[in-house]
Amino acid sequence: MAPRTRKDARRAEIVRAALEAIAERGYRGASLASVAERVGLTQQGLLHYFPTKDDLLVAVLAERDQWDSAPGSGWRADLLAALVEYNVMRPGVVQTFSALLGESVTEDHPARPYFTLRYTRVRAEMARSLRGEYGERLPSGLTPEQAAPLLVAVMDGLQYQWLLDPEAVDMAEAFRAFLTLLGTEPRTGS
Repeated sequence: MAPRTRKDARRAEIVRAALEAIAERGYRGASLASVAERVGLTQQGLLHYFPTKDDLLVAVLAERDQWDSAPGSGWRADLLAALVEYNVMRPGVVQTFSALLGESVTEDHPARPYFTLRYTRVRAEMARSLRGEYGERLPSGLTPEQAAPLLVAVMDGLQYQWLLDPEAVDMAEAFRAFLTLLGTEPRTGS
């Protein structure tokens, strides 16, 4: 892996600041000027790193996906359960993702193509991993293609419920209960 350049480090700092601003105000409410101010740049200086607000948004989403991906790990039940538990420790990231996902359902939202492609890829990867682990049928009788969108829906739906009422919704416990329904309980130990 090549060493990080100063420009790479600055871009990473801007992405973190944008994530914070979006978490606080939503995509439409987070201005380039406010992100620039957080990192000690002018808006024009920020545009040197990200020519448009949409470019910055895509960088924020890609960074968030990097945090959630372990290369070669697939989407095994135990890793998904661990990801849900990890998300409990980073409510700002979960809030940003959830806010952007909700906003992206509108036709003109710049993140709509990103989320559409992301969900297509995630469902396919989950189905492939489930097939590798369970074959053509999960213990519940569902096919991997039937289970994959359900896993995504439960993960994202639990995030919304947890963000709205964290005292009432134990996201990690509820996800483990769903895995039990699917017959794909997380493995314990290695």
